[in-house]
Amino acid sequence: MSEEMLVKYCSPTIMGMKTGNMFSYRFENKAEELDTLRTFNKRLSAKGLRMIPLRRLNDKTLVYLYRPSKLKKDLKDRAAESILSSRGYSCDNADLCLAELMKRLRKNEDFPHEIGLFLGYPPEDVSGFIENHAEGCKCVGCWKVYGDAEKAKNTFDKYKRCTELCCALVANGFKIEQLAAEEV
Repeated sequence: MSEEMLVKYCSPTIMGMKTGNMFSYRFENKAEELDTLRTFNKRLSAKGLRMIPLRRLNDKTLVYLYRPSKLKKDLKDRAAESILSSRGYSCDNADLCLAELMKRLRKNEDFPHEIGLFLGYPPEDVSGFIENHAEGCKCVGCWKVYGDAEKAKNTFDKYKRCTELCCALVANGFKIEQLAAEEV
């Protein structure tokens, strides 16, 4: 897995703007997957980032790059806790919530709709998506918006500019560690 690819799909998380990003990747074999994840984790853990495989389906791995401290904060939000607890999650611990999400992903080919909470999407949009069966949203960008459309559009624009900047910097020789924001 190249730095360019990781930056293309995960710049807002790398730069500390977002809780997490997910993308699929085809590793040659299990050894390459473990080596790649271990290498990136060694390089990025000091910046507060963690990379894990969420599931393997067919010949692809769903990779999750996230900031554990941001995930813990996001999942403590009352609205997020309400969504998760209503879906059978134990909200005492973000790691347990993540383990439950992984279990659900591995059990089904479909994505559990609450997955947006693990990506830093606003709980009102995750709830709106679930309640409206993905219909009737106000706008679509990185996610379907059911709440504050203007705020979401500004966020989508920030994520796009962040990704463009990071891709340009990596193309000019910057390393991912240089781009990664320090954990606050």
